[in-house]
Amino acid sequence: MDRLSKLKGKKSPNAPMSVMDYEAKLAEHGLTREQVVATERKLAKFANAMDSLVRVPFTKQGMGADAALSTIPLAGDLAGLALTSYAFVLGRQLGVPAHKMTPAVRLALIDMVVGIVPGIGTLLDIFIRPSRKTLGIVHEHLQQEYGITETMHIDRPFLHQSLENKQQQSRFWRNPVIAWLYLHIPDMLGLLVIVVIGWGLWAITSWLVSLFGKMTGFG
Repeated sequence: MDRLSKLKGKKSPNAPMSVMDYEAKLAEHGLTREQVVATERKLAKFANAMDSLVRVPFTKQGMGADAALSTIPLAGDLAGLALTSYAFVLGRQLGVPAHKMTPAVRLALIDMVVGIVPGIGTLLDIFIRPSRKTLGIVHEHLQQEYGITETMHIDRPFLHQSLENKQQQSRFWRNPVIAWLYLHIPDMLGLLVIVVIGWGLWAITSWLVSLFGKMTGFG
């Protein structure tokens, strides 16, 4: 009977952690959920600035300060590595073990070495993104250890912080619908641009077909 009770009390390694378990993990590192979200958002802002400040349209690829620095031989690449280490510091502040950060550190070193090569190094810097890699590792750790699964604060870090500030000042911005609309302003603007471009292409095509018909008599 005692053995059965012990077996029941044991948690399967694959069993999902409870809210209390997540709270205990946070307390163990002297963190609150709000602090974790704020720090991860800070990391997302940094990763955007370093690796994807300007994005290639309709893709997740882009370039940022890291690629710009690589245009300065050696000194720029060393500066890029030094700046990227800030992402590692933020990750460690959130309780991410050093061994989990190893792939990102390795990528940062590769980025520095490759960046020394003139021209080609700068081009490859667009695809070697150690700060984004760090963000991915950190977020996976936060999901597993603290149960933080939401991604809006890292997908749209600047808008998310702006919304948070607005919500502290007015109840209006706490409305879920208003908050969702605010965070998706870029999507709505992008959709508007696509609609305008589509309408413009349709109008030009119709005009060309009409002109061709008038000129050839097939209209």
